[in-house]
Amino acid sequence: MKIARFHLPSDERSRLGRVDGDHITDLSAVPGVGSSLREILPHLPDLKVAIEAAEGTTYPLNDVTLEPPIDSPQKYLGIGMNYREHAEEARQAGIPIPTSQMWFNKQVSCIVGPYDGIEKPSLSDELDYEIELGVVIGQQCKNVSVEDARSVIAGYLVANDVSVRDWLQKKSPTFTLGKSFDTHGPIGPWLTTDDEIDDPLALHMRLTVNGEVRQDFTTGDMIYDIYEQIAYLTQVMTLMPGDILATGTPAGIGAPTGRFLKVGDVVRGEIEHLGAIENVVVEGA
Repeated sequence: MKIARFHLPSDERSRLGRVDGDHITDLSAVPGVGSSLREILPHLPDLKVAIEAAEGTTYPLNDVTLEPPIDSPQKYLGIGMNYREHAEEARQAGIPIPTSQMWFNKQVSCIVGPYDGIEKPSLSDELDYEIELGVVIGQQCKNVSVEDARSVIAGYLVANDVSVRDWLQKKSPTFTLGKSFDTHGPIGPWLTTDDEIDDPLALHMRLTVNGEVRQDFTTGDMIYDIYEQIAYLTQVMTLMPGDILATGTPAGIGAPTGRFLKVGDVVRGEIEHLGAIENVVVEGA
C-alpha cells in the first residue's frame, strides 16, 4: 500500500488516503483509520484489507496538497557517511571516516511536506542536499536483532537530509544544528509499506538540481544496512511507531565541489518504487 496524508484546497483538515497511480482515495470513512498515520502504524497489518478495499471519494493527486506522511514523529535520526563513495568524498573534504555507526538528530521541527519550499538561511551560503532512503518504524521495539529488524519496519519514504554545511562542520560540535534548520526535512511523498518492496537494499535513488543529475546510486552501497542500523540503535533507545531513520546519502553532495543550493533551485529526489519529492529553494529569514 501507499498511504499519504493530504488536505483539499477548500478544507485544510488533514486526511489519510490510499494512493493508486495518479489518484488518491480518501480513507476517512474506514473504521479505525482516522487522520494520523503515526497512530495507526502498529495496526496497519490488521487494517490492510479494509484500506485496500476502501471506496471513498477519489481525487487526482494534482488537486490535493500532500503533507508529510508521518505526523508528529517522536524521533528523526540520521546516520552520517554511510555510503562507501560518499564516505570517501567526505574524507577528501577533510572529514574523517567514522569507525562505527555515527548517528545524529534532525529535530522534528524541520520536517515539511514532499513539495514544500526549502528555506535558504540568510546566515549561510552553504546549503546542501542529501537524498536518503527513509525508514519508518512500525512498532515499539528495543534490543532488536539484525535478523528480526525488518519485522519492525512499517515502510519507506523519500527523504532529503538538507544540511547547512558551515553550521554542520564549523559552528557546532555536533551535527544537530546544521541538520535541523526549519524546512530542512522534506519527506514523502507517501509511506510505501514494507510488503510492497522486495528488497529495500536494492533500490535505485537519484537526486537532480534544476534537472541536472547530482546523485545517482543504489541503496546497496550502504556500509551499514538498514537492519544493522536498527539493531545498533535499539541497543541504546526504544524506537517508537513513526520514528524516521534517514539511512545515509550516496556520493555527489555539493560540499566537495562547492556547488551549494541557491534560491530558485529545484531539487528533486526519487527512489525506485517509492515516488519522488520536489522542493524549490526559497529565501529564508
